[in-house]
Amino acid sequence: MIPLADVNHRSRGKPYVNIGLIAINTVVFVYTLFLNDLDQQLFFFKFGLIPKELTQGINYTDISTGFGDSLDIDSHMPAWGTVFTSMFIHGGVLHYLGNMVFLWVFGDNVEDKLGHAKYLAFYLLGGIAAAWTQVAINIDSEVPNIGASGAIAGVLGAYLLLYPFHQVRTAVIFFFIVVVRMPAIYLLGFWIILQLFSGVGSLDPSIESGVAYWAHIGGFAAGFLGIALLKLLYWKEPLWRRPKPPSDFWQVSR
Repeated sequence: MIPLADVNHRSRGKPYVNIGLIAINTVVFVYTLFLNDLDQQLFFFKFGLIPKELTQGINYTDISTGFGDSLDIDSHMPAWGTVFTSMFIHGGVLHYLGNMVFLWVFGDNVEDKLGHAKYLAFYLLGGIAAAWTQVAINIDSEVPNIGASGAIAGVLGAYLLLYPFHQVRTAVIFFFIVVVRMPAIYLLGFWIILQLFSGVGSLDPSIESGVAYWAHIGGFAAGFLGIALLKLLYWKEPLWRRPKPPSDFWQVSR
């Protein structure tokens, strides 16, 4: 299922931070497209998050090619810095487009609620939580983790608690494509359940999916709990407010 638009929300201002985040991700992605395969891999190793670097306090400066020589991957950056740089790197067109679509549909709504500066801090903190969750699952990995999906998962967790019954125009792909309007709680609920099942499955060492499911789970949990704390401690709002469902609670879009 691919979200296309939030039908209900009407923003009170321009989502400058969300647009800026998409722009940075786009610039970095376009840059990697102009790299050859070797330079692209070196870029991932230099600026991607390598769990073993964080857990053992080391910085790799080279990697072996398996042919007796090595390649320089020293970015002159401390390991903790890659927690942030890795959030803006993508490994392929589908990886990039999928993340940016979710950020475009859901990010502006959360920014509208939090404000520009708080939204940026919230986004980065969600990314940090996502990164450390994945690191905790695979502390000795020497494979670089890249992608904005952990931070974006934090946005999704926040959105689920802020706007659970907003209708989201969604493309459902199942042998054919149909566009429907469904409540966010269904779409995002299905998404996080899928991540949980996939994350548990990825704990099997014989399975190599290449997807950091636990980063998604950690980011989503951080976003959800972050908004829960804001609602209860600062905004003095009910944690969950269920409005009366409209007559078109779920329908095929036209």
